[in-house]
Amino acid sequence: GKETYEDPATGYSVFTSLAHESRGKCCGSGCRHCCFDHVNVRRDRAKKISRPAWLLAPPPDVASAAVLFWSGGKDSFLALRKLLADESDPEIILLTTFDASERRVAHQDVDIASIVRQAEHLGLPLLGVPLDRASGEAYADSIRAGLDAIRRHVAIERLCFGDLHLEHIRGWREEALSNLGADLHFPLWHADYEELSADLRASGVPCDVSATTVDTVAVGERFGEFETPHGLDAFGER
Repeated sequence: GKETYEDPATGYSVFTSLAHESRGKCCGSGCRHCCFDHVNVRRDRAKKISRPAWLLAPPPDVASAAVLFWSGGKDSFLALRKLLADESDPEIILLTTFDASERRVAHQDVDIASIVRQAEHLGLPLLGVPLDRASGEAYADSIRAGLDAIRRHVAIERLCFGDLHLEHIRGWREEALSNLGADLHFPLWHADYEELSADLRASGVPCDVSATTVDTVAVGERFGEFETPHGLDAFGER
């Protein structure tokens, strides 16, 4: 195989995984095809990685853990609280996908640096999975690469999601991710909205609107302190 190729979008020469394997170690530059989990990327790690990599590594004594897909929004947070409430001392790893060029989480429209700060505050490991739309890599393949990076350190018990009731989203996840070697778990599925709202208030964590498609709710407004517009889902599901 070749050790370099020309990026059709930029014309730059790109090292292949074969070239990195020949070098034998991570150079710390956040290379696109790094096969060493970007272990030597130190400063501004969240801004540099181009392959799945730890943004906050788990403690060495963790043998297995549940992986919670973390978008940085209220549903992810409520799913985390549910997992913590249902199990005695569970081990949890956060996994966040984000746009590789903009470094933002699409659905919440927040930057990956904010996700890192959330994980630091929660005291939980975080694996970042950049999604490069120009690469043509399928979403499931990107997730598989992320789970492989986790499994090199920790056994995965199950994959957890904060979905509430959208059947097509759950169905899509089950179709795309059910063959990745771990059971899928939806701890908030069909949960009562009043109970979820009460738990959010009980957490004491303020949640602000980060994106909106209606004129009556503005970005920056505190969730729960405005009247839900007629015809819209109270949790923003539709």
